[in-house]
Amino acid sequence: MRALRGRAEHTFWPVGRAGLVLGLCLLPLPILFASLLLGRMGLGARDVWASLFGGAVPETVRALVLRVRLPRLLAAALVGANLAVSGAAFQGIFRNPLVESRILGVSAGAGFGAALAMVLRSGPAGIQILAFAGGLLAAGLAVTLGSAFGGGILVLVLSGVLVSSFFSSLVSLVKYFADPYVQLPGITFWLMGGLSAVRWADILPLAVASAIGLGGLLLLRWRLNLLTLSEAEAQSLGLSVRRLRFLTVALGTLLTAAAVSVSGVVGWVGLIVPHAARALVGPDHLFLIPASAGLGAAVLLLFDNIARTTLPTEIPLDILTGLIGVPVFFLLFMRQIKRGGGWR
Repeated sequence: MRALRGRAEHTFWPVGRAGLVLGLCLLPLPILFASLLLGRMGLGARDVWASLFGGAVPETVRALVLRVRLPRLLAAALVGANLAVSGAAFQGIFRNPLVESRILGVSAGAGFGAALAMVLRSGPAGIQILAFAGGLLAAGLAVTLGSAFGGGILVLVLSGVLVSSFFSSLVSLVKYFADPYVQLPGITFWLMGGLSAVRWADILPLAVASAIGLGGLLLLRWRLNLLTLSEAEAQSLGLSVRRLRFLTVALGTLLTAAAVSVSGVVGWVGLIVPHAARALVGPDHLFLIPASAGLGAAVLLLFDNIARTTLPTEIPLDILTGLIGVPVFFLLFMRQIKRGGGWR
């Protein structure tokens, strides 16, 4: 714990960590307000303010702000926060900076659930329900397999890789039998991620799952710090490592499954954002979890703005995050190899 505190104190910002975390948590608010101005139909700040707080404004403008842009932007903020926090938690418990929230096959399971719902013509609500259930099923299967063979970190990771590959194959099978003119394009675009279909009905379930997951990980914050130690050291301090690891995996899976069920597959946010937050506030999860949430929300809001305003047609989010995430991941990977002394 002393080592954790020592590393956390060597952040390069000349302000206290608590103030910096508060600033990161508030960062999405001005970005969200500015995002309400952007779109095919540009709006002024006065019109947006009046729409939000009941001022005099044309009904078309009010509907655009309150029914179209605001729910989409709230969903973007929640999805970004969920992916970033689950990535930070998984990197901590697996003690691996190259791990992200998709390590247990959650995204692949959610993709299978969504693809199956589209083939069954279940409608938007059915897509979200089956995507959420598929993500939980995949993670539950990975954890069950890992627990059956000892519950170690390596076993969990290998179980996640196998489960992810299995559900990816199931997605391909569903795509093979899907209608190539209607269902197949829908499945393909959903798997590339996007928030264009978000409505107010999607926000409450996402917000509830986010509150449970984020609140649970915050309550476990000091135990998560202990999980970054070796397993023997953590057990010597009286910690039930396996139970805590599975509880953390469950909360992180809940966050990821809820996010993916609304946005589709959005990669790299859960890998890159925790590293940025850790560089700013240190590895202590008391500061890292809220910092990751605020920074993740801000980052995905910015990506969503680019996705919906750059071209005449909307760019899928997973393409944008991949174009930036892959080079950053490569740099992190090479840095990790250099620290380890080469390929191992």
